[in-house]
Amino acid sequence: MIERFYLKDYLSFKEVELNLDSGLVVFTGPSGSGKSILINSILSSFGVHSCEASLCESSTTWEIDDEAIENDDINVFKHIKKEKSRYFINKQSLSKKAISHVASNYLKHLSLKDFSDFENSNLLSILDSRVALKKSEIVQIKAQYSKSFHEFNLVASELKSIEDEERRIVELKEFANFEIQKIDAINPSVGEDVELLKIKKELSKKEKVLDGISSASRVFELELDVSHVLDSLDVDSSFFDDAMNELRAVLESAQERFAALDEIDVEEVLNRLESLGELKRRYGSIQEALTYKEEKVQELKKYENIEITKGDLEKRYVTLQAQLSELAEILTTLREEELAFFEEDLNAYLKELYLRGATLMLQETKHTLDGKDEIVLKLNDTALSKISTGEFNRLRLAILALKSRFMSSQGGILMLDEIDANLSGEESMSVAKVLRQLSNHFQIFVISHQPQLTSMGDQHFLVHKDGDESFVRELQITERVDEIARIISGENITNEARKFAKELLEANKR
Repeated sequence: MIERFYLKDYLSFKEVELNLDSGLVVFTGPSGSGKSILINSILSSFGVHSCEASLCESSTTWEIDDEAIENDDINVFKHIKKEKSRYFINKQSLSKKAISHVASNYLKHLSLKDFSDFENSNLLSILDSRVALKKSEIVQIKAQYSKSFHEFNLVASELKSIEDEERRIVELKEFANFEIQKIDAINPSVGEDVELLKIKKELSKKEKVLDGISSASRVFELELDVSHVLDSLDVDSSFFDDAMNELRAVLESAQERFAALDEIDVEEVLNRLESLGELKRRYGSIQEALTYKEEKVQELKKYENIEITKGDLEKRYVTLQAQLSELAEILTTLREEELAFFEEDLNAYLKELYLRGATLMLQETKHTLDGKDEIVLKLNDTALSKISTGEFNRLRLAILALKSRFMSSQGGILMLDEIDANLSGEESMSVAKVLRQLSNHFQIFVISHQPQLTSMGDQHFLVHKDGDESFVRELQITERVDEIARIISGENITNEARKFAKELLEANKR
């Protein structure tokens, strides 16, 4: 639930702080006082709506099931607007899309003509929950069906891939062979290009270096003279002898190395480097070329074994298809047995909501994760897309009421805006009673212009204006009587209206 909501600087609201209870939370007030603006600002804190407020902040008791979000005892959802909008859960910044995705697991905004409650998966979920109360084996059957369905889709996908490959098998084999032969023709080895570049570099400077060695070797002609001078000076000449020996070794080693290059064909080195360079340009590196070649070798093996693989998959496909059909048929039978009772209970709610009777029918469709059944729901033989907004909203409440029977306490939050607008007193009371029942499972926020729903509220807030500024305050029992009386009789409250308001509140106490 939302325990606290804070709003700052949004249109006619300067600052609002609401401490909220569970159950049915009702907002009332004169037209234009800002009730819808307030609801939208609450939605904005969860990324469900957009607004220009400086700050919208909701503190919730939800334990967020998302590894990327760090839970606190109270998780705070926040929308801040300065130059741009920013969204946070606790102190963690998220995109609007990400924060609304997290909130969608807990908050449901009943906007006009939102068909999500009538999606086949939702209706089947309610029906199956009812079946499970009588025949618990449906839970295991659905689990088996789900497992077979996922495996069947995987096998079907692999089989299609093989069939696509079969149509191109000759072309694919030729291409794989071509790629392998192209790399084999060069037959590269890792690091070979580095060694060849060293050789190329040495070849390019061979003549110049050998000339230099020849010139430098004249130093040895003066070696004996230098030794005699050092002796005559009574200087130990061993340091000079060592240096000359080391120099002689270096020059001889260089001559031997360059002499070995005489056997190397420069053109061959350059051609080899060009071939390796082309390979690297195409594949990135010699190692990547060799890895690619190995992948093509494995592809060829797969193509050679494709008939065996296809045969095994086809057998598995047929087996899984039979399993799916058998399990789906069992689900259909169980659902058909319960469907009439589902329809009966739904119509009991609809009668209470002053709506025409609904019909439910199972029709066969292609296999989905829920089986092969589609629930077709009509209101007095009228498709949902053709019914009025008032009928649509009350029908949706009936569906939610049926679903709530299988929910734990406080299963989330419902946000409704003037759901009792344009309803008669009896219709409004019927909606209020259903919402009261749903409030055992949801924290419900609703704007109301009718005394019946208002009197059912567990918590009642008045939204009003003083000049150009809007204010919100929680009403106590006496103030609630006055506000409900105002809704009944207008600004000039009559004694009869006040008496009726008291009677409604007394009758609708929890």
